[in-house]
Amino acid sequence: MSYVGPDFDAPGPRRRRGPLMVAAAALVPAAVLGWMVYEAVADSGGGPAGAAPRTGPPAASGAPGDGRLSSPPAISAAGSGSLKGKVVLVDPGHNPGNFRHTAEINRKVDIGTNRKECDTTGTSTNSGYTEARFTLDVARRLRTILERQGATVKFTQDGDRPWGPCVDERAHIGNAAHADAAVSIHADGAAQGDRGFHVILPASVHQGLADTRPIVGPSRDLGTRIRDAFTHVTGSPLSNYQGNGTGLVVRSDLGGLNLSTVPKVFIECGNMRDSKDAARVTSGGWRQKAAQGISEGIVSFLRG
Repeated sequence: MSYVGPDFDAPGPRRRRGPLMVAAAALVPAAVLGWMVYEAVADSGGGPAGAAPRTGPPAASGAPGDGRLSSPPAISAAGSGSLKGKVVLVDPGHNPGNFRHTAEINRKVDIGTNRKECDTTGTSTNSGYTEARFTLDVARRLRTILERQGATVKFTQDGDRPWGPCVDERAHIGNAAHADAAVSIHADGAAQGDRGFHVILPASVHQGLADTRPIVGPSRDLGTRIRDAFTHVTGSPLSNYQGNGTGLVVRSDLGGLNLSTVPKVFIECGNMRDSKDAARVTSGGWRQKAAQGISEGIVSFLRG
């Protein structure tokens, strides 16, 4: 469609070209060619001495669930490669296929404090955009950002299995990878009007198969840094229904935390049942911000 606005003029009647207009037209191709050459040199690291490098924000796809960036995220030179040697476990909550495997995901597993369902289907927005699609999309975006900084990123699932894994296996995957940090990505399903995000930290648990005592402190540090970065990058408010305004919640009933031996947190990125939060999670641009916010918290933690 045509656009009429401050940067574009509405089409007008054609006018005869005079000598000056013809001369100007002849100069345009040469000017464009010169600009293209300059841009090519600048992109290759050349350009005028002392010229600042050109930077710009990443473009993100807007289709829910695609998980692909149309251009790489902007990363500072100081951050490039700075996570080499670090392992990050990313756990996209639930699985898009869980609803087809109710018998499998309803099976009880040992989480240390008690036995709990292997997994659940997760929640969704009122329009049907599922938590499992959301978490996988954000996780893939997060992986792209972290890998560009040199980190090794492990997934618990990447849409490559029909259901699960169970919550105990999710913890074991991070443990086996000796992850330096682990984050489980979720979105909540509370009442309309309950808004904002919160980060869930492991309680001190020493029971059965669970012993979180060595990771309670590091996990709180990780969670606090993710909370601060997430709210800064996304502009999302802290939860108004969990955490008493702190954005931090401590729980002892989550197998993914109880059975972890590496620093680990969950993040509930918003309430999918609230219309304002739902507008955020269904936006590709906002999901890119969510991934960026989580990544900045992880990077801050890993750098100490």
